Amino acid sequence: MNICASRRFSRRAAFALIAILCARAGYAEGADSGDSGWVMMSTALVLFMTLPGLSLFYGGMVRSVSVLSVLMQCLAIACLVTILWLVVGYSLAFGEGNLIIGDLSKVLFRGISEDTLYGSVPEMSFALFQLGFAIITPALIVGGFAERMRFSSVLVFSGLWVLLVYAPIAHWVWGGGWLAELGAMDFAGGTAVHIAAGTAAVVAAVVVGPRRGFPDQVQPPHNMTLTVAGAGMLWVGWFGFNGGSALAAGGDAAMAVAVTHIAAAAGAFTWMLIEWVRYGKPSALGTVTGMVAGLGTVTAASGYIGPAGALVVGIIAGAVCFVATNVMNLKLKIDDSLDVFPVHAVGGCIGMMLTAVFASDAIGILSGSEDIAIGEQLRIQGLAVIAVLAYTAAATWIILKITDLLIGNRVPEDQEIDGLDIAEHNERGYII
Repeated sequence: MNICASRRFSRRAAFALIAILCARAGYAEGADSGDSGWVMMSTALVLFMTLPGLSLFYGGMVRSVSVLSVLMQCLAIACLVTILWLVVGYSLAFGEGNLIIGDLSKVLFRGISEDTLYGSVPEMSFALFQLGFAIITPALIVGGFAERMRFSSVLVFSGLWVLLVYAPIAHWVWGGGWLAELGAMDFAGGTAVHIAAGTAAVVAAVVVGPRRGFPDQVQPPHNMTLTVAGAGMLWVGWFGFNGGSALAAGGDAAMAVAVTHIAAAAGAFTWMLIEWVRYGKPSALGTVTGMVAGLGTVTAASGYIGPAGALVVGIIAGAVCFVATNVMNLKLKIDDSLDVFPVHAVGGCIGMMLTAVFASDAIGILSGSEDIAIGEQLRIQGLAVIAVLAYTAAATWIILKITDLLIGNRVPEDQEIDGLDIAEHNERGYII
């Protein structure tokens, strides 16, 4: 046997060995390798949205003396929610249970092995993918009380909130709960993530109270470079957030990624143009905020609508969320520090309602892929929006009152003035 032939034989033998090993220790029987790979990659993208995406996006918008506190809150929430998700969170959200809440059959991931499937992917892949959603949702709420809430209170609040608010709503929508039975359409988290997080943030802003000096003396973002970098990471990570929700590497995922990108671009460009006309100059902060508005608004609809519909959704998101932000800050004077409610909750509500319109396959170039009666679907979507808003607001208020009684929600005034980095963590974000 000559050298070339020997090398060809060696390569073939190696490939054969790899195939045998994969067959014995690889995907669960019946799992699709392409779908499984896409979901695992999407899991990484969704975690990337929080660490480092959201952390940097929020961190750049606070004062320099509190930047580490925001980064630390996002990091600690990721760790805490991971533990809670393993212990009981996943079971409450996706256990069989009833129409309101899951059961305890999947506590500590009981019954999930290498061979357990969820559709065409290993259930462990699905559980970890959903963990990313459970992490980013309470992390989003941080924007409502940034720079003024105790770190210990943030942890207690976030843990209780994930179990008592996020897990039940996720079960309602995706785990076989009553909204799913009703026919509510929420592809990737318009309700459980965006409406819930935005509502909780505004309740927290009211209960904890405004930052010292708001609205007259609040300082602008200390580092827009961090914020824009974090925004870019959020944009990329959102492809996994929405596209991964298809749970398959096919046309549905490709369309979800496409409409996500289009809506983000349209939202950012619309906000930028409005600022340019109104104030004479477009801002980076406004542009990336419009981008997030487009992303949050299209999330519920991403698996149902088409590209032209996504363009309209993005434009509406940029315009309406711009107005909502100004109303919140200038008219209502509620210190939702990083605009979580006007961007995520308002965007989520708009997205849920527009899903009923642009998902229909009966409106020409704006059509999506669903044969639905728009009027009836609007009623169902509206009911889902109201239910999630009401339940989240009430439960969040109760949880915040509990944490205030147990620990005290707000840091002392002198610590707030000096910044939470030193007061809460004995560290500085920058060398002075």
